[in-house]
Amino acid sequence: MRGTQKLYSALVNRVPGIRERYQIKRNHARGLRRGGVWLYLFGLNISYYVFRNRKLAHPARYPDYEKKSLYTEGSESSLSQRETPSELAEKLAEYDVISFDVFDTLILRPFSEPADLFFLMGAKLAYPDFKQIRQEMERRAREKKYKKERHYEVSLSEIYDILERETGLDRTAAMELEVTLEREYCFANPYMMEVVNSLRQTGKRLIITSDMYLNADQIRDLLTHCGFDAFDAVYVSCDHGRSKSRGDLFDLVRQAERFADPQARRMAHVGDNTVSDVEQAGRHGFYSVHYENVNKAGEPYRAEDMSVITGSLYRGTVNAHIHSGLRCFSREYEFGYICGGLFVTGYCRFIHDFVHRHSIDKLLFLARDGEILSKAYHILYPEEDGIWQYVYWSRLAAEKITAARFRYDYFRRFLYHKVNQGYSVTDIFASMELGDMAELCCRQAGLSPDAELTDRNADSLKKILLDQWEEILSRYAEQRAAGRLYYASVLEGCRSAAAVDIGWAGSGAITLDYAVNEIWQMNCPITGIVAGTNTCHNAEPDSSETFLQGGRQISYMYSQRENRDLWKFHDPGKGHNLYWELLLDAPAGSLKGFYLDAGGQCECRFKEYDESRTDKIREIHRGILGFAAQWKALSEKLAAYTETEHLSDISGRDAYAPMLIALGNKGYCGSFAELTDDPNL
Repeated sequence: MRGTQKLYSALVNRVPGIRERYQIKRNHARGLRRGGVWLYLFGLNISYYVFRNRKLAHPARYPDYEKKSLYTEGSESSLSQRETPSELAEKLAEYDVISFDVFDTLILRPFSEPADLFFLMGAKLAYPDFKQIRQEMERRAREKKYKKERHYEVSLSEIYDILERETGLDRTAAMELEVTLEREYCFANPYMMEVVNSLRQTGKRLIITSDMYLNADQIRDLLTHCGFDAFDAVYVSCDHGRSKSRGDLFDLVRQAERFADPQARRMAHVGDNTVSDVEQAGRHGFYSVHYENVNKAGEPYRAEDMSVITGSLYRGTVNAHIHSGLRCFSREYEFGYICGGLFVTGYCRFIHDFVHRHSIDKLLFLARDGEILSKAYHILYPEEDGIWQYVYWSRLAAEKITAARFRYDYFRRFLYHKVNQGYSVTDIFASMELGDMAELCCRQAGLSPDAELTDRNADSLKKILLDQWEEILSRYAEQRAAGRLYYASVLEGCRSAAAVDIGWAGSGAITLDYAVNEIWQMNCPITGIVAGTNTCHNAEPDSSETFLQGGRQISYMYSQRENRDLWKFHDPGKGHNLYWELLLDAPAGSLKGFYLDAGGQCECRFKEYDESRTDKIREIHRGILGFAAQWKALSEKLAAYTETEHLSDISGRDAYAPMLIALGNKGYCGSFAELTDDPNL
């Protein structure tokens, strides 16, 4: 190996984190800046070997765990509050010519990085690593242009001349695909659409000034497709060999506009780049208005520890919605949209895939967590409204109906989970709906009905209850009969079903399956679908492992076998369960049980509910459903224009990622603590 190769290997390849940082820096450097990259490389090595900065050992793009934090001082959208569109239009109307930047100003993309569009191209072209190749070809085209004409402004055609030679792809077809995808995925910035429409009513001259490899005709077509009426003129860097970043494109614009209208003296420019659109515009005689890039505004708060395509689509979608400046949302809405939207959408897609792969006859969304899931499922799959149903079931109702089979869980719930918590023996009997038996049982156990349930008397009370076990089971006969009436209607004609719940032990589906098939003899096996299982932090971490291993229960986000990092992270003792349940919490009391009314029909009775929480819970749900609707529209485009159905799939690990940030921030979750103070949760 030659000396230079040995030196390169030692400085670059020995430490993965240094290699990654160096390559990123090198890929973005042009011309004389390449010399600075070597200085940067030496600096990284000195930091690692001399100053022992071991963070450099790991690639920056792939941290072990998310380090970001959600905004805690108010709603995140409040950070991007600015003057209303009409107020900005009024300010701009004082000028003779108003110029607009295009990308990240007039139009937005559903990606956190513009170049992530090339992932979709790679999917359509079935070409590995196409994003990196497309970026490299653009860099080569700019370097070639600089050597020849001393500037870096290239056209899309010039980029694809090189790309065809290097890859063998047909330049015309590939170039047309890029233009098509830009046109289909870009959308109008709602804030700027209102600004432009207001200005049009004043009759002012509106123009475009953009640094871009798309030419003026392509830019016009793109803006029209996004819903903008024609602009009076379009000036693009690749057409003129000048750029906003250097400032000489603004000189050309001023000259051309004054030639078109000698009276045009005062000009304004609106854009997102602080150098090109603000500093350079100002230096060259334009009144500049900075519109902050939505991805830059949202970047400090968005999850990065995600798969590259889903992560980019998620961040781009959220940033555009939260930071456009058009609306300021409530913190509850943002909690639902930012933390719950991806999860609920991904969970519904996971459920849908399972139901269709296994030819399930009926999909049951169990109350109460299933309410918002069923609404999201309706948005995503409206054609399947007859397949699914929101149904009532609860652990309290199940414990009474299935007490004969799950006696251990019965006593664990009603006795042992309540010891030393201030409950009287009378309270315990009331919760079991055995109030008239309290006095007799207490006398036999030598307890006062007002005595507190403790770890010292729980066993003796259980012994007395076991002596009365047949009587207790007979007390629940009515609820078993009423439950049968309810589910006979729900499962009529069905030979298989799936029951959906948040988790965690999956007892909802397990007990329902037993009731349906063993107690009521309906011959309809029920598979349990949960968002997450018990974790290593639960007292019973293995409670459902046989069901998971045997396929009678499946988990979306994590289990002992999948995404074990989440299985180890998720801690009910830190309130993690409560905040996940809060996302799905229906504003209604949970089911107490099934009963027979005077006419012998099933009557569902519910616990009381604190109505003061309703508005805030509905705001959380509004955010979730808003995200689901946007993701559905995006996924339909992805399927249509890349002919790949799964590009918008959301893995369980990705679905957890936004909440991973929230749960790691006590200040953020703490602001919703009052909403978790609900006995129904």
